[in-house]
Amino acid sequence: MLGTIPSLDPTLCLARQDRLRAYLAANELDGAVFFDRHYIHGLTGYWHGQPLTPVALFVKGEGGSVLVTHDEAAQAPAAGEIAIYTTNDFCTLRPNLSAEVMGVLNPFLKGLSGIGTEQQVPAALIEGPLCRDISRDYQYLRRRKDADEVAALVHTIQCADKAYAEAKELLEPGIEEVEIMAVMLEAATYATGEFLSGWGQDFQAGSAGGFARPSRAVEAGELIPLDIGVGVRGYRSDLCRTFAVDGSPTEEQAAAHARVVEVMKFGESLMKPGQSCRAMFEAVKGELDGWQGYSFFHHAGHGIGLDAHEVPRINPAWDDVFEEGDVIAFEPGLYGGRLRAGIRLENNYLITADGFSQLSHFPLDLA
Repeated sequence: MLGTIPSLDPTLCLARQDRLRAYLAANELDGAVFFDRHYIHGLTGYWHGQPLTPVALFVKGEGGSVLVTHDEAAQAPAAGEIAIYTTNDFCTLRPNLSAEVMGVLNPFLKGLSGIGTEQQVPAALIEGPLCRDISRDYQYLRRRKDADEVAALVHTIQCADKAYAEAKELLEPGIEEVEIMAVMLEAATYATGEFLSGWGQDFQAGSAGGFARPSRAVEAGELIPLDIGVGVRGYRSDLCRTFAVDGSPTEEQAAAHARVVEVMKFGESLMKPGQSCRAMFEAVKGELDGWQGYSFFHHAGHGIGLDAHEVPRINPAWDDVFEEGDVIAFEPGLYGGRLRAGIRLENNYLITADGFSQLSHFPLDLA
């Protein structure tokens, strides 16, 4: 195991709550309710490790917060108040746990006019105030990662490194994709020492990506892009390494790999505050799409943190601009039949005042 999972700093959790309150005040909202356990961890330092049961947080506009959980020993250093709900009768879960949560939380909302909610909140169960979805705005609000959040993300990257090391050791023709996925999941889980909060997603050989296919063995001559997101207590890395199944890439595969590495270095030169993400995408696409007849058909990256894809997005469908404190995944690639089937490389970076800091360092080699 890697050792103790980094804890969030209660002072920084409270600062994140204050940034949210400033937003609520500017938008004439009396508070915000969250059900997403990832978001609740980021705001309070409390990690709700049981995925079968919900948890909720009410951040009061005027100050303070209420955490609703069934955990009577909850460690929530930045939660103002803890309210307990009941999940079961004689160890049988009650049929609507969200309603149980709201039965405890609704009295705290009495008399309020309007509150912000996110996409996991069952707004139909909220009694009293009008609900306004703030999911999109909240991504922009929390895009700048504090030091404790960066440390949490670095931990998830280190867990991914353990998974890649195991995959590289195991990989050879005849191994099934499901076995590769399972070994990587075991390595990442053991590295952190607890159930992962996120995992996935690409384990197909001879393909641009996809879930592991049952009873499908990898073949000599194929490439396998292993694109994984390791989630620990809500924070989630997003990395990709591509390996030659038999450890002996062809000349074409090696040349395409070298090109992707070159473009990765080129893209890094654009990582700085004020850079248009749309312009970066177009520049990267211009360096890749059509090179030697191969294609580049997906985004060039995105922010990471408490969701798999966050602000900013290196994507022509958005017009984001890099800001200091963004943590991003950058993932150039080349795809085509002669490559059997493609190469994608992905690293994670922190945008700093004068450029970037690379957070992931597992070797990019094909073999």
